[in-house]
Amino acid sequence: MRGKFALVTKIIFLGITTAILALLTESAFAQKQYVIGTFILVAILALNLVYLTSISIPFKFFLPGILFFFGFVIAPIFFTVQMSGYKYQTGNYLSKSAALEQVLNLGAEPDAAGTTFDITVGKTSSKEDAILVSDIANDKYFLSTATKRTEVPKAAAKFDANGVAIAAPNFQSMTAIALAANDAYSRIHYTYQGKYYIAIESQNAGGVFRQALSYSANTGILSNSVTGATYVDNHRGNFAKVGSPSEILSPGWRAPIWFENYTRLFTDHQIRTPLTRVFIWTFFFALFSVLSTFALGLLLAIALNRKMRGRRVYRSILILPYAMPSIMSILIWAGMFDSDFGAVNSILHTNIHWFQNPSLARSVVLLVNLWLGFPYFYLICSGSLQAIPSELLEAAAIDGANPRQVFRKITLPLLLQILSPLLIASFAFNFNNFNLIYLLTGGGPTQTLNGEIAGATDILISYTYKIAFGSKTFQDFGLASAISVIIFVMVASISMYGLRRSKVMETFG
Repeated sequence: MRGKFALVTKIIFLGITTAILALLTESAFAQKQYVIGTFILVAILALNLVYLTSISIPFKFFLPGILFFFGFVIAPIFFTVQMSGYKYQTGNYLSKSAALEQVLNLGAEPDAAGTTFDITVGKTSSKEDAILVSDIANDKYFLSTATKRTEVPKAAAKFDANGVAIAAPNFQSMTAIALAANDAYSRIHYTYQGKYYIAIESQNAGGVFRQALSYSANTGILSNSVTGATYVDNHRGNFAKVGSPSEILSPGWRAPIWFENYTRLFTDHQIRTPLTRVFIWTFFFALFSVLSTFALGLLLAIALNRKMRGRRVYRSILILPYAMPSIMSILIWAGMFDSDFGAVNSILHTNIHWFQNPSLARSVVLLVNLWLGFPYFYLICSGSLQAIPSELLEAAAIDGANPRQVFRKITLPLLLQILSPLLIASFAFNFNNFNLIYLLTGGGPTQTLNGEIAGATDILISYTYKIAFGSKTFQDFGLASAISVIIFVMVASISMYGLRRSKVMETFG
């Protein structure tokens, strides 16, 4: 499509795309996501440069794919590798400045009497955040900001029905809507007396505290004025007590620990033992899944490769498991093996807890994956059998070879030569078959009472998911990233081997 109409359509489409991306860029920079903002900005410039000029015609076709490749493949890989070198876990999510702010807030101690006041939140006439404090017990009232305290005569204040001051000279109270829209006022330390200050505990109440912890930016030391203890950066994402490095303050921050997450995989017994067990099961699961699905698919392909009545109907039935969404199939199988209401126990008149025994759970996983995978191999084996020259089979039969010899010496070697890249790709897919494990068994059974995270049917990818997201009490994104990098290297190696065997790379060489 060429001409003015095409040009106008292109300009309109680019204008809309540029406007949307510009909004995303502004939002990214506003949230200090500079890498994302820069990438979107580069994408805007590249799109307009390529599609509004004639610099490179082929690049007009490649640019969208290149942008998506960098945005959704390269960037996640880079981020995962980067995070694998950090202490990034529960208690160490924040930046150092944010963690320090929270440590100081948690280092506040209430006064001995636990004094609290009724307060009204608002602003002074100079727009400074302030609270109007009602010390009803002593019949005193004062206005407090972050820098000073100003006494307010009772006669100059206005009160509500409960005797709480709600208005005073040079003070304007804030509405509930305004308070809900901005909570910055709640983080301010309002002046009280001496080392004590008032911290807001709710919109209508404040308590008297003193700051036990103080931080010196010059020395980088945190000091506790009550106990006399000092804390310094341990270069592992926490402030540690001087003389007792095992005592740390929380929360911490994301800190680089370089290759420690990788070394833990081999040196930490609590990580190495389950990881080894999971790796062995993952390898066996992927290998057995490929072999079983290929064998069954090939057997059915050979059986239906001959002329028979109703062959089309049989073929349609065999393809149904492949046509049905795998998520639905997995959930149906999970219901069928339910120990209380499942169809399998009802038919067998048994009460077997399929998912509570490691061996049975693994058997069910392999069975369900066989059901999901054999139609794929049936289809590709059917096509491959038809691609084998019939002259070879006829010649072998003439030379006196029986059907078994023909299959073993001619058919199977040719099939393996044709399908070896697909077999390797299937192995790589099953190596990361997260949906099956997560939906069918959840990785279980797991001995959670012994503190275990890895279950009997967990594969590497589901085990990694549990480390990162599976626990509500402790999550270790750094360690999970390290395992993800190892999985990536293994799967990438398998994929490259498959490409070399299929000689795809030689085509581009």
